[in-house]
Amino acid sequence: MITLAIETSTASGSIALTEDGRVLFSEGFTADRGHGGGLFTSLERAREAAPRWDQIVIGLGPGSYSGVRIAIAAAIGLEFATGAKLIGIPSILALETHAEKYLSVGDARRASFYFAVVGNGECISGPSLLDEAALKAAMEAHPGLPVLASARIESIPDIEICFPAAERLALLAEQGRGIISRDNLEPIYLRDPHITRPATKPL
Repeated sequence: MITLAIETSTASGSIALTEDGRVLFSEGFTADRGHGGGLFTSLERAREAAPRWDQIVIGLGPGSYSGVRIAIAAAIGLEFATGAKLIGIPSILALETHAEKYLSVGDARRASFYFAVVGNGECISGPSLLDEAALKAAMEAHPGLPVLASARIESIPDIEICFPAAERLALLAEQGRGIISRDNLEPIYLRDPHITRPATKPL
């Protein structure tokens, strides 16, 4: 079975092709505005490496909402073209680390953070949305575990910076681990969309 994996939830995007645990193609790219350019250039090269895919796995975040949406849109187009099945896995399960169990955190903006406990390719708890005080309490409840993030958080100095990798997503999908959705994929978005309503003019 040939698996295509697309990861665009952070500033470091990547694509990988695997077949039964063997990596056929792997390429990373730096994020532009929404990952569009790097993603589609890498997809063209992936098709040259293996024109037929059995399944396509997308890293669903949490992270860049627009980046994940672009990856999902690309996957839907490729599904129509190739007949491949779609799979969604949280990006935080594919962080490039040797730790089997770790805490994944990230800045979710508006004075909030996401937090998850990850172990053996699964979310043991979370991801959940916390304020700064709740985040620090959650971290203190798991002493000794490494704290991983894809970007610095000023209020948390002891963070190891690492990014999710498409290769890891592909291998998780092959093993049937961490899968949270099939076919109908949506980014992991931990809060309701923020909508600013236009000011109304007095009559």
